[in-house]
Amino acid sequence: MGHHFELHKDIELTATPEQVWAAIATGPGIDSWFMGRSEVEPREGGRSSLTMGGHTEQATVTAWEPGKRLALRSEPGPEGAFTAIEYLIEGREQGATTLRLVQSGILGDNWETEYEAMQAGWDMYLGTLAAYLVHFPGRAGAPVAAFRPGAGTPEQVWAAVADALGITGPVTVGQRARLTVDGLPPIDGVVDLAGLPTYLGVRTDDALYRFLHSGTERGNVLVLGHHVFAPGQDPTRAEQAWQHWVNALPIG
Repeated sequence: MGHHFELHKDIELTATPEQVWAAIATGPGIDSWFMGRSEVEPREGGRSSLTMGGHTEQATVTAWEPGKRLALRSEPGPEGAFTAIEYLIEGREQGATTLRLVQSGILGDNWETEYEAMQAGWDMYLGTLAAYLVHFPGRAGAPVAAFRPGAGTPEQVWAAVADALGITGPVTVGQRARLTVDGLPPIDGVVDLAGLPTYLGVRTDDALYRFLHSGTERGNVLVLGHHVFAPGQDPTRAEQAWQHWVNALPIG
């Protein structure tokens, strides 16, 4: 039986309302900080889509007020499950903006686990949005994803990821991170998100790298969701390289 839920998140962003709108209401903008690849038809009643891992989810734009309010509602799933998202944008002084997010709907039987995952996931994605607007404003990022189901427990996975990044001791924001992925330029950056045991983020001069663990209840999946801003990137080649890297990562 479905369970009604409602989730609220607020974040202060160093960007104008127009910049925030472009980031949340256009396909290239969303691709620069959120999961998968998105398309948005710019009108109330329009269609939006999110494609990830070969699966596409459709939604309807239920509110379209540029620079102020955007709302989306997904198509009903099995047993009537759906989600609705509303973004409210409020300009502040000195070019800052408050973004308020409300997500609601109906989840399935395993709703507690799903709700906890959404709470943590939004913290990572909104943190990525903030980083995008500060460090890569107006640029379109190429999303790069890779997955490793059954990768290991959070402790095992994060030990392996930290070791690969050259991080010793507790993971904290500001630590240097270095990594080599076969077939791609060397990565040299800093930890800009440290939300263990759920997520870890590294920022470089031309990319935002995001590592996410689904949790034991959701299959111990290690998810890579990167956003690359360097010109001339080949997202297909990059995804293949990252998939090979995550498959070969020694865990446990």
